[in-house]
Amino acid sequence: MSLGPAAAASGPRGTAQHGASGPLCPACGAAVPPGFKFCGACGSPIEGGDIGFEPTMSASGGGAAAAAGVDLDMPNDATKPRAKASGGAGGGKKTMFFSTMQAARAKLVLIKGDGLDGVSFTLAGEEHLAGRAGAALLFEEDPFLSPTHANFFYRSGGLIVRDEGSINGVYLRIRGSHDVAMGDRFLVGEQLLEVQPPNDDGIDEPEADGTYFFASLHRPAPFRVVQQLRGGDTGLAFRPGADVATLGREGNDINFPDDPFISGHHAQLSAAGGRLLLTDLNSKNGTFLRIRGEQELRHGDYVFMGQQLLRVEIV
Repeated sequence: MSLGPAAAASGPRGTAQHGASGPLCPACGAAVPPGFKFCGACGSPIEGGDIGFEPTMSASGGGAAAAAGVDLDMPNDATKPRAKASGGAGGGKKTMFFSTMQAARAKLVLIKGDGLDGVSFTLAGEEHLAGRAGAALLFEEDPFLSPTHANFFYRSGGLIVRDEGSINGVYLRIRGSHDVAMGDRFLVGEQLLEVQPPNDDGIDEPEADGTYFFASLHRPAPFRVVQQLRGGDTGLAFRPGADVATLGREGNDINFPDDPFISGHHAQLSAAGGRLLLTDLNSKNGTFLRIRGEQELRHGDYVFMGQQLLRVEIV
């Protein structure tokens, strides 16, 4: 006479009974496939069984990325972690495949031109160099990235980005208002702008024959904003007549009507109490400030370098 589920469950806990096709769970009496280490119905351990899942390969492309602990995760890719039924009776419980995501603390998601998510970089190592050549986060076709441009690394449980002496810098999208200093550069739309002193210390002296040079008068200003053009040239230079200057596409102190990536009222600079603040005015595409040295990143931050826009996701 064979044992039924009720009889099997009444045996000593932790001792697997055996049926025709394999052991029976000592806790609930469900049939367990041969070799499985856990019951598929209740999850109780089965003495002498295997784990019951198959590890899967990550989507890492190998090379520098694999060595640095970067996993390239393509959207809707078949190599993403998948659930597999444990195979026992009452198989509603599922076991997830192992992947490098278990070791990662953060990832970077590349934002495509249409605003949708592209490839993601899982940061499973300690340091992750980004650049145009020989880097774990590799963007070979971006001519505005230095060969080694930036480093994303962990310190005291936080994710840090450091500018590795790049030519064009690393920019972080600001949240609300942010302190800026003379010489800081920031991005609105496609415009690269620099905050500079007003240079009011010029001396108006006559020529040798006593004639003064005729030109516009200097207006008192707390700062000036200078447009930086490709090739190192400067474009628009604006000296605000007040302590606040707004920037946008139209109806502002500084306007860029031909830039489709700038909102109508995009950002503002304000001087008060010895401080200079850069504020994003809830623009669609954000205002990005060039970091000095290194910067700790938070979940949801956006980092811009070269022509690459990356979103930070803390796991």
